[in-house]
Amino acid sequence: MPFVLPDLPYAHDALAGQGMSRETLEYHHDLHHKAYVDNGNKLIAGTEWEDQSLEEIISGTYQSGAVAQNGIFNNASQHWNHMQFWEMMGPGAGSIPSELERRISDSFGSVDAFKQEFTAAGVGQFGSGWCWLVENSRGELQVTKTENGVNPICTGDTALLGCDVWEHSYYIDFRNKRPAYLENFLNNLVNWDNVASRLNG
Repeated sequence: MPFVLPDLPYAHDALAGQGMSRETLEYHHDLHHKAYVDNGNKLIAGTEWEDQSLEEIISGTYQSGAVAQNGIFNNASQHWNHMQFWEMMGPGAGSIPSELERRISDSFGSVDAFKQEFTAAGVGQFGSGWCWLVENSRGELQVTKTENGVNPICTGDTALLGCDVWEHSYYIDFRNKRPAYLENFLNNLVNWDNVASRLNG
C-alpha cells in the first residue's frame, strides 16, 4: 500500500516549550520523514511489495545482521519509526500511568534506573539509529538500541517507546549534546499514556 505522510498529532510549535522547536519539527517531519515516504513509494512501485502492509514490507525486506540494508527496507522502516515517534511524544507530558510504572520498576529497579539505561543505550548507539523500550515475546521489558532504521519489528518485539538519535532529530536544539537531548526527551517530551497503551495484556 502507498506510504502516506501523517500529520503531526500536534502543532509544529506545540513542543517548543519542552525542548523540541518548531524548526526541528519542520525539518524532521516535513522534510526528512516526507523523504522516506516519497522515496519508499518510488521504490515499491511495480514490485511485489506495492500492495503489502508497511509491517509486511519491513519484515520481508529486513536482512538480519546487515549493516547496510536495502533501499526499500530503509525507507519503509524509517517511515514506521517516525510514525511511532510522533505519537510517543506530546505537549504537556504527564506522569507515568501506574501499571506502566510498576512494570518499569519491576524490570529495571526504578523509573530512574530505566531512564539511565535508556539514555546510555541512545548515547552508546554509534552513528545513526534508535534506542527503544520494548516488550519482548516473553512479556519482559527491555531497553535495546538499533542501527540506522532497524526497529523492534525486525526482532519480534513490541515497541513501547523509541527515541530517534539521528542527528537531524536533535542538532538544531541540542547541537552535538545527544545525552542532553535524550534526558530532555524522557523528562519532558514522552507521552506516557501512549507508551502504556502499547503494553500487551
